[in-house]
Amino acid sequence: MIRKTLITLMVFSVALVFGSSAFAKKSDYEEGAVSGGGSISGSVSLKGNPPPPIMEDLNKGKNVEFCTTHPDTKEGGIRPRTKVAAKGGKLSGTVVFIEEISKGKAWDWKTMNFDFKTCDIFPKVGVVKKASKEEKKAGGVAKITNQDPDILHNPHGYSVVGANRKTLFNKPLPSKGDVADVSNNLARFKEGKDLHFFLQCDQHNYMEADGRIVWNPYFAVTGDDGSFKITDVPAGKYKVTAWHPYVGEVSSEVTVSGGADAAQDFTLTAK
Repeated sequence: MIRKTLITLMVFSVALVFGSSAFAKKSDYEEGAVSGGGSISGSVSLKGNPPPPIMEDLNKGKNVEFCTTHPDTKEGGIRPRTKVAAKGGKLSGTVVFIEEISKGKAWDWKTMNFDFKTCDIFPKVGVVKKASKEEKKAGGVAKITNQDPDILHNPHGYSVVGANRKTLFNKPLPSKGDVADVSNNLARFKEGKDLHFFLQCDQHNYMEADGRIVWNPYFAVTGDDGSFKITDVPAGKYKVTAWHPYVGEVSSEVTVSGGADAAQDFTLTAK
């Protein structure tokens, strides 16, 4: 009892000396107007050859007759699954983002939609964010839609850290048009801990998609040409990272001048 009382007095004393900020959480990103902002643009290249696609035998899974209608299915019910796509050495599906920035442009977040269609998930790589208190109530941060008729899909979302996976949600979607709004589940993200979002169907485990968890609105996802552009960046010096879920990541320090574009290319090496 005496020890507990002493600890309580010590904590109270620290609060008096340093103020409440001694126990405050890391401040959230501050949205505001950006005057004379610049941009960061470039492309992401892949050094080396991408790994060959996984040749998935759909005959070993559920709903074979329907799932083999996927347009990529080959003779014998084999569907190639490409996890690293690079055309002409340019890497698609790479998330480029500013690591840390305390304030800047408004989020202007558009709902991240993952479509479960023809026993596949679209898009393959996206971005997700932690839902704020308001977004937990209103929803719309991230949704998953079953686009397949008479097919049960079971979206299972994870936060991935190394070889460990933490379940965020597991929601059955039994019918076409069924939607799971998982905004409330994404409120569990913790900055500095949660980085990689992974989505899989428990009914058809070859259905996979990935996402980078972002903490500010300064990001872009490369398309087929590997290009990206991040706009309305306040003048300053930033750590910018290019991340691919199956290749890795690389970072560079980029200086942005007011009203100017900072050119920055990235190269990731095939594993």
